[in-house]
Amino acid sequence: MSFGSESHATDSHAINYTLRRPRGVAGLISPWNLPLYLLTWKVAPALASGCTAVAKPSELTPMTASLLARACQQAGLPPGVLNIVHGRGATAGAALVAHPDVGTLSFTGGTVTGREIARTAAPMFKKLALELGGKNPTLVFADAEMDEAIPMSLRAAFANQGQICLCGSRIFVEKTAYDRFVERFTAETRRLRLGDPLEPITEQGALVSRDHREKVLSYIRLAREEGGTVLCGGDSPEPEDLPERCRHGFFVNPTVIVDLPVGCRVNQEEIFGPVVTITPFEGEQQAVEYANATPYGLAASIWTRDVSRAHRLADRIAAGTVWVNCWMLRDLRVPFGGVKASGVGREGGTEALRFFTEPKNVCVDYTSASSD
Repeated sequence: MSFGSESHATDSHAINYTLRRPRGVAGLISPWNLPLYLLTWKVAPALASGCTAVAKPSELTPMTASLLARACQQAGLPPGVLNIVHGRGATAGAALVAHPDVGTLSFTGGTVTGREIARTAAPMFKKLALELGGKNPTLVFADAEMDEAIPMSLRAAFANQGQICLCGSRIFVEKTAYDRFVERFTAETRRLRLGDPLEPITEQGALVSRDHREKVLSYIRLAREEGGTVLCGGDSPEPEDLPERCRHGFFVNPTVIVDLPVGCRVNQEEIFGPVVTITPFEGEQQAVEYANATPYGLAASIWTRDVSRAHRLADRIAAGTVWVNCWMLRDLRVPFGGVKASGVGREGGTEALRFFTEPKNVCVDYTSASSD
């Protein structure tokens, strides 16, 4: 296949050009939090590149993958091109990763699982892309347009109940604007409506499972132990306060925490729930230090009216994506992925097509070629 011109004249008598061929069977492992979006994000470029795909969706959210397979069958996709394998990560996922005929692996999920996949895949020389966790910073400077920064920071913190790897779970606010920001942000958080996701007025639904709710609540308890102050939330709503259909759902009230040190566990570890911390900073240098002070490096947001400052900080923040005066403004043509413990490799656009193909250079010396 070809998706761009890659040729190079060499001296005056030769030319090099690049062929790209599909790598073969691609193993695609996707998570539960955005199950259809993140699965198709892998399936589409794998098939477009000419690979066949074996996809394993999360065992917590299998239905959309089954519906996708059915739609592909109805559309006439040949048998064996897209294969959906259901099962647990420790069994079906591990078997897919270890299979010698699966030479290409794309995984989106937790950093701990990604580390295990890399440990298995590396000795087998598999091509590997890992899109892992995040502990993403939101930097708000005093000159930011607060009427935009506050609602967007709220959305970044609590979209999908904080169950998005790109959520801004650490908010850093310039000290001169800190008190005003915290007051308004907390008031807006209290107004978020929990309830039935089928109702248009609902802004916060339930978490994915009982175990995950307990994990999120355990971090809130830890925050209190580490000296944090919970300004709102911090617990689960009473069942009688929820719609009858959802009273057994795994809800957590959106939670805002202040007074935590930057290096504490709550500010270092991915919670993946409706929990956000807010911390003051003084000056650009401290803002960058705080932003980079985690093992992760997936995404960041900067809020400022100073364009020069935005460019300076975007260059210095260790993250695969930096948004300036926005969040989750996506263009699917751009490279997507993280640094440090947030993963290796990139997805999206031509990066995805490159990942699923193998380049071959062809060098032709045409001085001796026949002129006939």
